[in-house]
Amino acid sequence: MAATVSSPSIESISEKVFAKGRISSEDALWLYQNASLLELAVLANERRQQKVPGRVVSYVIGRILNYTNVCWVRCKFCAFYRTPGHDEGYLLSDEEILDKVRDTVDKGGVEILFQGGLNPKLKIDYFENIFRKIHEQFPGVILHALSPAEIIYVAHISRLSLPDTLQRLKDAGLHSIPGAGGEILVDRVRKIIAPYKDTTDEWLACMRAASQLGIRSTASMMFGHVETLEDRIEHLGRIRDLQDECQPFRAFIAWNFQPEDTNLPIPVKASAADYLRTVAVARIFLDNIDNLQVSILTQGPKIAQAALNYGANDMGSVMIEENVVSAAGNKFILNADEFERLIKGAQYEPRRRNTRYELI
Repeated sequence: MAATVSSPSIESISEKVFAKGRISSEDALWLYQNASLLELAVLANERRQQKVPGRVVSYVIGRILNYTNVCWVRCKFCAFYRTPGHDEGYLLSDEEILDKVRDTVDKGGVEILFQGGLNPKLKIDYFENIFRKIHEQFPGVILHALSPAEIIYVAHISRLSLPDTLQRLKDAGLHSIPGAGGEILVDRVRKIIAPYKDTTDEWLACMRAASQLGIRSTASMMFGHVETLEDRIEHLGRIRDLQDECQPFRAFIAWNFQPEDTNLPIPVKASAADYLRTVAVARIFLDNIDNLQVSILTQGPKIAQAALNYGANDMGSVMIEENVVSAAGNKFILNADEFERLIKGAQYEPRRRNTRYELI
């Protein structure tokens, strides 16, 4: 007679978490649908202490440097891009880019998050040239650059393999890759919100190839649009499986979709409670990723502070400049003093870090 498989419950899931065990996708869905915020906070904080013990909450000082806004992909959720030939399209000059890097260093920054769009005019030599210039003039700056979508497209238009493209970018100064463009790693969803963008398997393949070359990355999830709770869990499962396989990810970041000025209408924007629930479930489920970062840009300081009690251990970046999320009407840009005040206000110890999550 077959053994009876019991349904998930807060007791069975708690037992797994406190034993440092792995929860299933069914467990994660049950938590989303049934657990109270208090129960989620308890379990998420337990998992956080297992992965990153203590009371330190880290942050980095950096700049999102959007070198171009020209992009042909037309993602429905993006308010930042301009199509090729548009009057408002731009490509920063090398001098403008270097001036922004210099300004970042002068303000104590250690990270440049170098991102733009899929600009048909920019092949591999463009990125090799500007990365080398940044590296030569500012050798202490960490280049956290180019989403998988950008890298895949550069490889395509440069007629190179993905490993060759990544190797050349690394040789020119690329240190790590941001997890942008993951959105929801379910092709049904991706075809609705970004029909011309890379597929789930292509995004994962880029992160896998980068990991094989020693290039680490982050993973993210943009939720609160057309996806279901089951889709969110499938996304987290894809991230966890790849981390099991080749450990590409230093951190995970969840943020809710910002619908303002986009072509993706939704009836209701995701709530703060939904955000905290998502952060907690991600921390509990992703038992193989150490760092979980809040999204102060989309949530604002108070909810980001609250997320520190739902499993997050990192406040992200004090952004000297940011344009993509701000293009949708959201602009929560705080300085280092404000970050430290928020962290201390939640009874944690603030510490600066670099992109490698090394405390400074």
